Amino acid sequence: MTTFFLEHWLDIVTTVLGLAYILLEYKASVWMWLVGFLMQALGIALYYQKGLYADCVMEFYYLAMTVFGYWKWVHGSSSKQGLPIRHFPKRMILTWVLLTAYIWAVIYWVLITFTNSDVPVADSFTTALSIVGIWALAHKYLEQWFIWIVVDVVTSILYFYKDIPFKASLYALYVVIAIMGWFKWRQLRNNQLSK
Repeated sequence: MTTFFLEHWLDIVTTVLGLAYILLEYKASVWMWLVGFLMQALGIALYYQKGLYADCVMEFYYLAMTVFGYWKWVHGSSSKQGLPIRHFPKRMILTWVLLTAYIWAVIYWVLITFTNSDVPVADSFTTALSIVGIWALAHKYLEQWFIWIVVDVVTSILYFYKDIPFKASLYALYVVIAIMGWFKWRQLRNNQLSK
């Protein structure tokens, strides 16, 4: 048991933090950004160990976005309640789809050119989509949940394949919580509009 824990301690700790993070996100709690910062800092070491290089680099982006997201949620609105839940602007959808495809292609090229990654398509896809997802979350867009559903499904499969069973199970749970989160945030948005 001790050997198993020593071999998987980063996976276990980041899984526990990830569960706390998603539950705080579900509640639209600003505390998720602080939990996320710690989770991502430890995730850098985990993903590097497992050869998930795009995910590893992504954690640095997440660290920066947790600081930005926290600031945006707290100071991004003149309202005393902070930044309201909003819809993703329709005028930005095509731009973000094209940008995501471009980022995916660039990350894929980097992985096949400079690393020994055996999962460059999935690793680059989830990383590219996550860049958009965390940006949408920082802006408190309701539709960020749809992005995370796709990321979570692919990531769960990828992590089972890469022998990161606790995080893989967490991402499978994230799919369910993301679906519930969309309904919860839609209700919170409707409540904001009715005030």
